[in-house]
Amino acid sequence: MRISENAKKNHEELFPDHESTLKITDPELIEIFDNFAFDEVLSYGNLDTKTRLMVILGSLIASQTLSEYEVMLVGSLNVGVSPIEVKEIMYQAVPYVGIAKVFDFIHVTNEILESRGVKLPLEGQSTTSPETRHEKGLEVQKSIFGGIIDKMYEESPENPIHIQKYLSANCFGDYYTRNGLDVKTRELLTFAMILSLGGCEAQLKGHIQGNLNVGNDEETLLSTVTQLLPYIGYPRTLNAINCLNEVIPE
Repeated sequence: MRISENAKKNHEELFPDHESTLKITDPELIEIFDNFAFDEVLSYGNLDTKTRLMVILGSLIASQTLSEYEVMLVGSLNVGVSPIEVKEIMYQAVPYVGIAKVFDFIHVTNEILESRGVKLPLEGQSTTSPETRHEKGLEVQKSIFGGIIDKMYEESPENPIHIQKYLSANCFGDYYTRNGLDVKTRELLTFAMILSLGGCEAQLKGHIQGNLNVGNDEETLLSTVTQLLPYIGYPRTLNAINCLNEVIPE
């Protein structure tokens, strides 16, 4: 077996003049992986290069694969993912993955950005205030999920109603309303993160419908799952496809 010309070309686009040490120590594995991830898988779907790299970064955060994230972050910056977009991917991960799991990724990202001459902090992207975050968050929430949000509030028992309010004000009001990424991209990133976490199929189905509502069609969602396959493996990929088939029956 040898690495295909397509795989070499696609790899070179992300990592110009880079020679992997694993090509020396594990040449057979690199041949298999590069031919699959950088040729066979890349030939499928409708994601442009930037979107593909952004959903991979979100997935790697959710999967807690810091070393691979560091590698792919460099590749993402090389093909035009902006520092603000990178930061917003991380911030979008916080309400879904938790700050404890995002913390190390923030520091690694800052180190890489600064090594490339990016001055931190970046320009602020927040659009809400403490007084408006719940109202604006609820507005975005309803724009994605529709009338089901009112139903969730109406049917919530009294004890956990504060969680519904947190979802509106924090998850959506603090994060989805930010500049730097549009809602359509944020919802696709959320889909990528949740399917990569595993064990969140109920939430994944909800966000499949949310993605459809904001214009990310079945082809885009299946393309996202496919592009993540080399990084998350088959079990989580197949679980995500099962969820897609339940929400979008053939």
